[in-house]
Amino acid sequence: MKPKGWSRPFARLVGLGILATLPVCGQEKKTEGSIPTATRWTLESVPVNQRPVVSSVLLIECRKTLAKGTAFLLKSGTIVTNVHVVRGCKPEELWAQSSMGTTVSFVKMLVDENRDIAILRSNEHLAGGLELGSDSPPSLETKVKTWGYPLRYQGYAPILSIGYVAGYNTSGDAQKPVKRLVVNGAFNPGNSGGPLVSDSDGRVVGIVVAKWTLFSPNIEEAIKGFRNPRASMGGTFSITLPDGTQKGITDQEVLASVIEEFYRTVQVMIGEAISVSELRAFLHEQESELRQ
Repeated sequence: MKPKGWSRPFARLVGLGILATLPVCGQEKKTEGSIPTATRWTLESVPVNQRPVVSSVLLIECRKTLAKGTAFLLKSGTIVTNVHVVRGCKPEELWAQSSMGTTVSFVKMLVDENRDIAILRSNEHLAGGLELGSDSPPSLETKVKTWGYPLRYQGYAPILSIGYVAGYNTSGDAQKPVKRLVVNGAFNPGNSGGPLVSDSDGRVVGIVVAKWTLFSPNIEEAIKGFRNPRASMGGTFSITLPDGTQKGITDQEVLASVIEEFYRTVQVMIGEAISVSELRAFLHEQESELRQ
């Protein structure tokens, strides 16, 4: 973000806030056809039942919206993530990188907005994949793990978060409530769409979807107000979009971005995951589409 002049009292703070959302370009160099060193070290150091999880997760981005998250491969060849991670991009506009060092492109995407589940088909066959666990929700105190790409991290090897099933919740349409697991664990932006797996057998028990925040509803209303100002106030800043073009934004939009960034990234230790039963139901509903 490049403000017009740096005289505004919050300009430097805004610049730092916006930069924190941008992808990191530098990462480990990799020899063609080899497993990235960080991934190899990770595979060598985890329990056997977690190795397929490490090998099956992907970093996925919708670069039109700057949204970044995690996805994972099933043994069927289907790739799973959240709708809110890929919203705004067509399948061919998505970019993904596997933990094994390959770049992945997509030809098909099916979404369920109510469940916040997106399933994708890649251009090429990907080896490996995960198995789904039982539709019955894991018991309270069950130890669970997720591997993914939180915050600005964009290395090849995914990062581990560990937690426990702390409760159960529902979301979505009141007529079609979506089952969710409440997890006492460190979920962060970027973990969305990642697999929540059982510590005991490595099977998928859910899809990471959200984290709880400490802020009151008043903060959300303030953000909405700044996002939709009734009248333009103050000067105008400009930002560079992913395609290189410049877009003017008002002071209010700038301040909204700063508030939203802090709102999004404050760390708390409670998050939610969509129950695996919801994923299995969606896969069944789309079975014929997936065959095409």
